[in-house]
Amino acid sequence: MGNEVIILIVEAMVVYFMVLWVHSLRHRFGPVHFYALIGGITAIMSWVTDAGVTIQVAGITFLVGSTVFYTSLLLGVFVIYVFDGPRATRIAISTVAGVSIMVPLINLALYFQIKLIGSPALSSVPLPSLRINTASVITTLIDLFFLAMAWEFFGKPNLRMQLWLRSFLTLLGVMWLDVLLFATGAFAGTPAYLSIMKGSLISRFFISVFALPFLYGYLHLQSSKKGILIENRPVLAILKQVAEIRVELTQAQEEIKRRVAAEIERDKVISELQTALSEVKTLRGLIPICSNCKSIRDDKGYWNQIETYIKAHSNAEFTHGICPDCAQRLYPDMNPYRP
Repeated sequence: MGNEVIILIVEAMVVYFMVLWVHSLRHRFGPVHFYALIGGITAIMSWVTDAGVTIQVAGITFLVGSTVFYTSLLLGVFVIYVFDGPRATRIAISTVAGVSIMVPLINLALYFQIKLIGSPALSSVPLPSLRINTASVITTLIDLFFLAMAWEFFGKPNLRMQLWLRSFLTLLGVMWLDVLLFATGAFAGTPAYLSIMKGSLISRFFISVFALPFLYGYLHLQSSKKGILIENRPVLAILKQVAEIRVELTQAQEEIKRRVAAEIERDKVISELQTALSEVKTLRGLIPICSNCKSIRDDKGYWNQIETYIKAHSNAEFTHGICPDCAQRLYPDMNPYRP
């Protein structure tokens, strides 16, 4: 194994680890550092890709820009989508797209500046190709959106797919889609188109296998931590913000249910109070009562039997009985209380 291969492997491992490590620090230092790293890697990827730096291994051509930097971008967007959701992912994708557009423009500006001042061309600054860079930007955007959709598709509960297989199929699918789109957009119609397509498909397979342990290990490690879950979202969540809308609707529905339950409970209490109030009548003030027959005088001056008056001014009902004294006086022979 040549030194250039060892350097490529070590470089890829370092960059992969750095992306995942910085992402793991987002809760401590915020996501800004992660987005800055993504933007920097995108710039380096554009420069290295335009420079055409390649390495031959067993007859297979590996592009350094693709093997190291593009794959690390995929890993970064991959984990930020899985753990931080569509909104954070769209920020990362916008960062990648913005830097991908700016780098070739900066290169062109440098060339024009050098030409105007009459200095020799800078061999270290590659001259960008409009077709290749346009294909690269468009393909990268499609790849990153497709990554989120493929991840959700392979994560459907009915598929019951293991995490490592779900991760590998998603990563490989994005890799191969990138080859089909980029090679077609950049090299279709040229003699090298088919050979570039074939070689890139093979190399991307090996790159996916090499990057899988980093991705799977990080996903497994983060998901095993308390409070960090891998959420199942709709397939088009990355495009239509379905995930955020669904959460908001769920929260709104729960709030509506709580309010309806509270209103039902309030209405029940009000009904019970109204019922209680309708059943309660209170006798207040001085009540004129005859000292002999115990009749009561009402507000109009009429005398009423005590039971008639109380019944009219309250909800009390009377049932008749006889006390021991009256029973002894009225029915001495039938008195049940007689000793």
